Amino acid sequence: MEAINLRLPGDNDFFTEEAYKVLRTNLQFCGQDVRVIAVTSCNENDGKTTVALHIAKSFAELDKRVLLIDADMRKSVMAGRNTNAKMHSGLSEVLTGMCPISQCLYPVAKNPNMHILFAGQYPPNPVELLSGKYFTALISECRKVYDYIILDTPPLGQVIDAAVVAEKCDGAVMVIGNSKVHYRLAQEVVEQIKKSGCKMLGVIRNNRKQLNKKYYYRKYYRHDSGKKK
Repeated sequence: MEAINLRLPGDNDFFTEEAYKVLRTNLQFCGQDVRVIAVTSCNENDGKTTVALHIAKSFAELDKRVLLIDADMRKSVMAGRNTNAKMHSGLSEVLTGMCPISQCLYPVAKNPNMHILFAGQYPPNPVELLSGKYFTALISECRKVYDYIILDTPPLGQVIDAAVVAEKCDGAVMVIGNSKVHYRLAQEVVEQIKKSGCKMLGVIRNNRKQLNKKYYYRKYYRHDSGKKK
C-alpha cells in the first residue's frame, strides 16, 4: 500500500508539538495496560479527529507501532480532509468481509510506524458492526501487532457508537472544543463511557489560544481524582 501524507492543523508548530508530548506522557502514565484508546467528544466540530491523529503521530515518533482506526462510519471526513488518500476501503469493508485488513492499512509517510484504517463506505448499520464479534476479533488481533491503537469515534453526545467501541478499549478521552458545551451533556458523555466498563482517562480541552495567539492544545489532565494533575 502506498504511503499517504497527513494534513494536520498545528503540524510543525512548536506549541502544538509540545502540548502533544505532554498529552502523550500523561497517557503513558495511565499505565502500560492502557494501549487501546477511544477518542470521542460531546458534539461535532470539537476537533476530536485532529486530536486522535496527533496522538497517534506522537506515539509513532517514539518508535511505537501505532494503528489509528477511524471508527466514525456515519460521517467521517478524515480521509479527504486530513490525508491525500484517494481510494480508501476501510473498517466497514473489513467488518463485512468485503476486504481483508491487509488491503486497507495505509502507512503514513515520514511516520513508518503509523498505519491508518479509514472508516470506508458508510454502512446502514454501524452500531451493529461495531458491537459484533468481528470488530472484537479485529481489536484482539491488532493488539498483537501494535503497541497502541487509537480509535476516532463519533460524538457520544449525539450517537451511541463511541460507548459501543469503548467496551473494547482500555481507556477513553473526551475532547471539548466548544467553550459553551453544556456541563450536563459533558457529564452524560462521561457516564456513558463509564457504563461501558471503559476507564475514563480524562478530558482534552481543544482550540484554546495563548496570549500570543499561537495554536495549541491545553495540557491533558487525568480524570481519576477529579482534580487537575
